[in-house]
Amino acid sequence: MIQLASHVVMRINLSVLSICLSLGVLATEVEEKLPNLIIILTDDQGYHDVGFNGSKEIPTPNMDRIAHEGVRFTNGYVTNPVCGPSRAGLITGRYQGRFGFRINPTINPFDENAGLPVEEDNIAEVLAPLGYHSGIIGKWHLGTHPKFRPNVQGFDEFFGFVSGGHDYFPENLTVPDIESVDRAGDWYRTKLLRNEERVEIDEYLTDELSSEAVDFVVRNRKNPFFLFLSYNAPHTPMQATEKYLKRFTHIKDERRRIYAAMVSSIDDGVGRLLDTLDKCKLNEKTLVFFLSDNGGAVTKNSASNYPLRGYKGNIYEGGIRVPFAFRWTGAIPSGIDYDFPVSSLDILGTMAAVTDAKIHPDRPLDGVNLIPYLNGKKSNAPHPVLFWERVGRQTAAVRKGDSKWIRIENQTELYDLNDDVGEQYNLLTEHKLKSENLENLLENWSSEMKPPIFDPLGTWNPSTTPK
Repeated sequence: MIQLASHVVMRINLSVLSICLSLGVLATEVEEKLPNLIIILTDDQGYHDVGFNGSKEIPTPNMDRIAHEGVRFTNGYVTNPVCGPSRAGLITGRYQGRFGFRINPTINPFDENAGLPVEEDNIAEVLAPLGYHSGIIGKWHLGTHPKFRPNVQGFDEFFGFVSGGHDYFPENLTVPDIESVDRAGDWYRTKLLRNEERVEIDEYLTDELSSEAVDFVVRNRKNPFFLFLSYNAPHTPMQATEKYLKRFTHIKDERRRIYAAMVSSIDDGVGRLLDTLDKCKLNEKTLVFFLSDNGGAVTKNSASNYPLRGYKGNIYEGGIRVPFAFRWTGAIPSGIDYDFPVSSLDILGTMAAVTDAKIHPDRPLDGVNLIPYLNGKKSNAPHPVLFWERVGRQTAAVRKGDSKWIRIENQTELYDLNDDVGEQYNLLTEHKLKSENLENLLENWSSEMKPPIFDPLGTWNPSTTPK
């Protein structure tokens, strides 16, 4: 065995120590340069139901603050007009059809197929190698089986629920867990999860989620973090506290009044979160995205998508164009409107670019980095074409420039969104060649998508499932 002289060993040890210390300093410097990342996602909120899109009926000063201190996307889209597929596209930066998440999944917690495939990389998993601490607060809706839940999909912290909706009043949360549900709809009344532990809450749910978000930022203010604040408001059930209802006594329609109160509760929470960033001196170090997961559910929650046609569930603009804003203080201009189409796919595209996060070469993103487009380094449109498809409803759409081609079962339509944002004038007979070209683009894209990989929402009958 070779033995080294003690002074040589000491020199080697000191060299190793020096390298470790320098690497530690380097790691600290890298972490200090990494920005914090926040997504604030609402549920079924109407395009017109924010001040920055013209609402006078429902004041949203804090949502507006993100747009006024950053960018309002006037043509901001999600990838699907219903919750689950839209969220799958957002969190992976890829069209969800590429991995078969094309419908809202069954709520069945015993189904090992119904969820975001573990092979796909979501935002938290992409950021983990860089040292990010990731948390999701609120609605998950990407699989109820334990194998699909946030803590096994890259998130360090989870506080919320795994199904697609939830009751807002704590006294109604009497079902121990989703596995105990014995009748349809009772998943709305399950106790919340803190990671995998069931917990009691004592606040109106939206307020509770906002408090958790504030706490998350305070606890993680010295390290790079990713926060996904995933509100379930203003999704049904229509429930609000007197605190918020009394702000809207002037609204005579009861459902619309409750809806306004629910939106106002979110806005208060957004304000608390932004104020916390101020107090922690994190404004210039934090990207904040705000958007809804799909268009307003006009027929269910009385949302307004004016001046757009349609609502949640269809591929007219009211189903897929959403209130969408982005702020990064000091890094992008403030108070501007960006009019080229952008997508929720671009959130991960942007986050990966600004952090130098690695994307798996076998799973390239469909989203892009928006920063060069917002600071003027690139003047072209981020996306030459965008696609949508709702499986089971035989509907699909493609947008190229201002032209949007739609198929609804056997009917086809063509609109010029620059002149006709409300999609009232079908130009199909006047522009047959353009229609054919757009249809071909859609068919080529659709051929790359996989069929749904799980049973749809509504197929689980908990009363017949063995426990």
